[in-house]
Amino acid sequence: MKTKAIRIYGKKDLRLEEFELPEMKDDEILAQVISDSICMSSHKAALQGADHKRVPDDIHIHPTIIGHEFSGVILEVGKKWQHKFHKGQKFSIQPAMSQTGTLDAPGYSYRYIGGDATHIIIPNIVMEADCLLHYEGEAFFPASLSEPMSCIVGAFHASYHIPPGTYQHVMGTRKGGKLALLAGVGPMGLGAIDYALHQDPKPGLLVVTDIDDNRLSRAACLFPPEHAEKAGIKLIYVNTGKMNDPAKYLLDLSGGSGFDDVFVFAPVKQVIEQGDAILGFDGCLNFFAGPTNPEFKADFNFYNVHYAFTHIVGTSGGNTDDMRESLKLMGEGRINPAIMITHVGGLDAVIDTTLNLPKIPGGKKLIYTNISMPLISLYKLGESGKNNPLYAGLHEIVAKNDYIWSLEAEKYLLKNAKPI
Repeated sequence: MKTKAIRIYGKKDLRLEEFELPEMKDDEILAQVISDSICMSSHKAALQGADHKRVPDDIHIHPTIIGHEFSGVILEVGKKWQHKFHKGQKFSIQPAMSQTGTLDAPGYSYRYIGGDATHIIIPNIVMEADCLLHYEGEAFFPASLSEPMSCIVGAFHASYHIPPGTYQHVMGTRKGGKLALLAGVGPMGLGAIDYALHQDPKPGLLVVTDIDDNRLSRAACLFPPEHAEKAGIKLIYVNTGKMNDPAKYLLDLSGGSGFDDVFVFAPVKQVIEQGDAILGFDGCLNFFAGPTNPEFKADFNFYNVHYAFTHIVGTSGGNTDDMRESLKLMGEGRINPAIMITHVGGLDAVIDTTLNLPKIPGGKKLIYTNISMPLISLYKLGESGKNNPLYAGLHEIVAKNDYIWSLEAEKYLLKNAKPI
């Protein structure tokens, strides 16, 4: 079977190509990808090429398919896995297969599996690692977004606290505690707000910062403080870009004692140091944002490490249990990852989007891999729809839903967009 896919050959060398997939083996699965959301990690891989830890050294000879936040439909199942999977089944994939002892992952390391493709072959290792997950939802995009949501879930679980006088690490953010999300209104920050408000244990105080009023306003519209109050949480949005001493202001919001949990969503030295400055006793700084610079550093107060027991943790992706939790919360309607999405496009929009991702404002960029369409903001569909019936129809759907992507929008797009 032929597939169309975005393959990486080297640094900033991404190519949309059509090629023949090899014959499926008895321990493999043939699938059609429907949606993939583009991650900053793919941008980093595109910049670093073979220097990236997950990307093979020989991509100039054997290119790999990029994209790791994807969902689709199973087309054929090899004999080994017919007891567990079947044709027509929807799926999501957890690309981080750390339990196998390898950094290899779909979307980075393999020639025939990745999210930015029309068709793929899922290798045996994915099923052996229990990383091919059943998905029962009607829309495909939530399954794509379950991967980034699992990163958020994993980060919350990785935070920890130590009861005084013990050496016991109590995992997770503090129940009823003070939680700060710094630079927290990007796509992953929005997911973290959603999770913080609707998971257990919940914080008592949630402070979300950024330096852009428009992003903060959108976050406040999606998650109003009044909504948080009903869950027993005091939610405050703060523009730290307008303050001479943001750390002092944030400390005052905490009552002067500092925060139990601080998440940093931007790889910026000043933001990390601000997070360190507002930690309370036994405070945990969670560095969520992965930097592109392997020499990235920031100062940390080791006086407080010694006397106030402050500490730091970082995670790179979630695990399979985190993804299952994400899918469960979505299924229960407790979280809505659609709030992350601000742009949609087709497979032919992937290269430009991936290479220029930090320069494109907004949240998640969602790709439907079997259509041809430029990347477009949900907020610009109305203007573009004056000369484009497809955009006009999409605008009508998203405008009545506060510009939040939906099952109705996905169905309309897949039915009416130009196949690639």
